[in-house]
Amino acid sequence: MVRRLSTSATAGLLLVAILPLAACGGGSKDRPKADLAASKVTTIGVNAYLWRASLDTLSFMPMVQTDSNGGVIVTDWYANPNTPNERMKLTVSILDQDLRADALRVAASRQVNQGGQWVDAPVAAATVQKLEEIILTKARDLRRTAIG
Repeated sequence: MVRRLSTSATAGLLLVAILPLAACGGGSKDRPKADLAASKVTTIGVNAYLWRASLDTLSFMPMVQTDSNGGVIVTDWYANPNTPNERMKLTVSILDQDLRADALRVAASRQVNQGGQWVDAPVAAATVQKLEEIILTKARDLRRTAIG
């Protein structure tokens, strides 16, 4: 007497037979190792290299908000001791999980002290551009270091 197994029972037996083999990996030396320094790093909401580089670059400024999932860093006003009548406030936005120049935006506000009152003043475009370049360079260096 031949007994037939149902389709679900056959599939279940097949799965039980295959699962142990899948865990073996079968010749893992031929497999490429995971690139931990890939451009996309998803343990946080944004690119980890841009995030770390931004925090490192702005570490001298007091932070008001840091949101790694949204990719936003907002600093408080910072006055350079060499120019106490001028202060800056920055907002860094990381817009993507890729390590690319267009995934980073820096916005700056500047004020000058005139007669005891802080007055808004223009920020040179080169200042924001230089900050973005510094952060991007540091992020690339972090990635190169991680690759090893």
